[in-house]
Amino acid sequence: MTHIIGMVSQKGGSGKSTLARMMAREFTVGGFAAKIADLDTQQQTCTYWAGRRAENGIMPEIQVQSFASVKTALAEAPRFDALIMDGKPNASEQTHEIARVADLTVIPTGQTLDDLHPGVVLAHGLRKKGIAVDRIVFALFKTTGSARESLAAREYLLQAGYAVLDGIVPVSTAYGSAADAGRAITETSYRSLNQRAVILAQALIDKMAELSERSVT
Repeated sequence: MTHIIGMVSQKGGSGKSTLARMMAREFTVGGFAAKIADLDTQQQTCTYWAGRRAENGIMPEIQVQSFASVKTALAEAPRFDALIMDGKPNASEQTHEIARVADLTVIPTGQTLDDLHPGVVLAHGLRKKGIAVDRIVFALFKTTGSARESLAAREYLLQAGYAVLDGIVPVSTAYGSAADAGRAITETSYRSLNQRAVILAQALIDKMAELSERSVT
């Protein structure tokens, strides 16, 4: 059975590509065959990142491929345990297509209202298109590190009716440096930063397992 995860956002720079790379790395390290479907054919953020990773000889190798459509990306799914779709920002029709085929749609967001509100609007739009609320989850990303502000952001999303993954990934130049070298945010030079990202990755994996158990029963 292939797990399909959609990374979507209402605006650019939210961190969805970073999350896609993190999850692909964690699945691969865990012994699962994983692939990122890079659906942003203009930016190709994940595709270029995989190239840097290969040039620097970083293991494990992460499979990434650019696709022009969700349909062509989906054809790859049977070959993998996990297919992670990294969508274009602000691409409403493609976003809806990703959410329709994904077992879980992840919306990364910062902790300010400028980030939270567009994310909730996007989630509401997906629900109007028939996406079940339990197949939508938020991830707090690029936060300031303030526990009070992060708690307020979490409460905002919960009151809007959406689940929020455990874990918070703060803004850090070390995460950016890792990405520049072709590394995931669980592969920085700092154990504490890696652990923060691992908590978020594990929460996403646990959510996928929960959904799988529901579908079986």
